[in-house]
Amino acid sequence: MAFQCEICGKKPQVGNRISHAHNVTKRRWKPNLQRVRAMVNGGVKRMRVCTRCISAGKVVKPG
Repeated sequence: MAFQCEICGKKPQVGNRISHAHNVTKRRWKPNLQRVRAMVNGGVKRMRVCTRCISAGKVVKPG
């Protein structure tokens, strides 16, 4: 399973880490993913969802 939000599809982004001496190496920014239980089609399913989708109310929690 890819490191990706199952709702919005947010994935890691790539860029450069630049030191004070301007040495350039690759780096990644990862989305803040959480494993949550969510209601999907009337059933409960575990999903990897970014915190932006959780706070926006796109995830319906059971209960």
